[in-house]
Amino acid sequence: MMNRNHTASWSDHSYNDGRERRSHQPQTKQRSQEEQGSWAWEESQEWKTSWTWAEIMAGDKSLPWKQAEAAKEEKRQHRGSRRRPKKDLPQYRRKQWQSYFGRTFDVYTKLWKFQQQHRQVLENRHGLERWQIGEVASKIGQLYYHYYLRTSETSYLNEAFSFYSAIRQRSYYYQVNKEDRPELVVKKLRYYARYIVVCLLLNKMDLVKVLVKELSEEIEDYTQRFNTEDQLEWNLVLQEVAAFVQADPVVVLNNENTVVVISNRLQERGMPLLEQGMVVGQLTLADALIIGNCNNQVKFSELTIDMFRILQTLEREPVNLATTTSKHGTLEPSEKPAKRENPHKYLLYKPTFSQLYTFLSASFKELPVNSVLLVYLSATGVFPTGCLDYEGPYDFGVVLTNTNRDVVNAETVQKRNQAQKEMHCLHPGDLFPFTRKPLFVIVDSSNSTAYKNFTNLFGQPLVCLLSPTVYPKSMQDQSQRGSLFTLFLYCPLLAFLSVCGLSSLNQGLWQKADEFLCKVFRDIGQMISRSRAIDQAFLQFYGDEFLRLVLIRFVFCSATLRMHKLFQDSRSFPESVPQLPKQDTVESSFLWKHVLELAAMLDVQHLFWDGALDVNY
Repeated sequence: MMNRNHTASWSDHSYNDGRERRSHQPQTKQRSQEEQGSWAWEESQEWKTSWTWAEIMAGDKSLPWKQAEAAKEEKRQHRGSRRRPKKDLPQYRRKQWQSYFGRTFDVYTKLWKFQQQHRQVLENRHGLERWQIGEVASKIGQLYYHYYLRTSETSYLNEAFSFYSAIRQRSYYYQVNKEDRPELVVKKLRYYARYIVVCLLLNKMDLVKVLVKELSEEIEDYTQRFNTEDQLEWNLVLQEVAAFVQADPVVVLNNENTVVVISNRLQERGMPLLEQGMVVGQLTLADALIIGNCNNQVKFSELTIDMFRILQTLEREPVNLATTTSKHGTLEPSEKPAKRENPHKYLLYKPTFSQLYTFLSASFKELPVNSVLLVYLSATGVFPTGCLDYEGPYDFGVVLTNTNRDVVNAETVQKRNQAQKEMHCLHPGDLFPFTRKPLFVIVDSSNSTAYKNFTNLFGQPLVCLLSPTVYPKSMQDQSQRGSLFTLFLYCPLLAFLSVCGLSSLNQGLWQKADEFLCKVFRDIGQMISRSRAIDQAFLQFYGDEFLRLVLIRFVFCSATLRMHKLFQDSRSFPESVPQLPKQDTVESSFLWKHVLELAAMLDVQHLFWDGALDVNY
């Protein structure tokens, strides 16, 4: 039996879902017509039959388990973890997929407990292998990871991590390397890839480096023993994760010259509080669409570095909930959160326009009352090809979407005349229907200015934060490692050090600068809340902690780049719709003084214009 400091027990696993899942799962006596085609329902019914594990292990080909295994063997012609079959259930329509997840958790709970109770018999009489136990545990970890993706609750990442960690500690896949079966080795490699993703999301960078080293050795052994077609793909996985780990432009070092991992999820310490009596909107960020479609940007597992950074910006630090054992022997939380901690997020890597619009529509439909939909676009810019007399919401250029599966007739697309609009893009006008509800848009693109003319047709709160479109040449060289604008929204101090050309910083000085920056953020918050000229849309969103922090970091980014001597082009400054009152915020002499004080603390004040200097913007 293995104890762990997480909300579910590895050895007596009741999945933590006993508390969460049952609150989501509708109690229906009959399955609906929609359920009859569900993979989760079929899988759960398959395990609710009278077959025992012994019968399954005996090898009866007529059993559904063996039929499923045979089908999987046929599908193993595809190689690597990059070409997995698509899930039947989409991430949207929460009321639909939550009950199916519940049933699937039930199936694996029963399976896990069954092998625990009959482990010796299964191993001695029916040939149960350790890798098979590891595979079940890996599936459980994968279920938790996907549940995190669909709920944005970081506690489920801890659950996934605990299972993946136990697999490695107990060496469940150790004997796989002695088998002359490449498909078993692929299972082990996929396990490593999934484990690395979870560790990245939990900022366990030291462990990531160890896992990458182990994965590299496993891939080398795999490619030497088997002449397979997926060698290049697995080597590419290694290259991607190595580049991802090294993407941060600055490292923090302790006194032993060892890299210190800094978490940038929302923490109460760094959150500027609302002033007493301050009147702000009561809107809450409920849903966020995080879209990544930048060419040649560092990525791993369909998660670009910009997507990763904004994902963590919109999450709180994971908390391990204490658990107590209930009368029925299942684990229940001692204290349940009063509300969902994080906004629900959809991660869309290089979506087609059809996919993007489907998720937008679904999120818009499910958005609760007094809630905000955030759309984050990190995409390559597409510019208009001709000059037209009328400039409407489809004439300013756009940001790119994926062309795959959306091209009906490539030849027809190539022959379109210049008067026609680019179809594989998200135009500003495409978002107009969604302004019927509060909408917060962040555009990080070389053509973000296409959204400067974003029209608020319905009078609902609307704010667009737009990235610079031009960067100094020294900054352009770093574009593969992520956008500077998104870096400011993710970790302003890291971005500040980056524009100053610093690649490392002592931990003590980092902590001092970070504490100073917390004071600066409090002052920026007061500038926003006390300004008489500010558009009310900003104040409508200011009541939400995540959006408040994004707005404050945006103001700090704008002020820093305006003062930096390398950023001389006006296109190098972020913009917003509606515009912020510059004298009260981004060009405030009080804020500029703070920027110079931070620069002096880091001994880089020579890189900034003096606050009293009249710089031509």
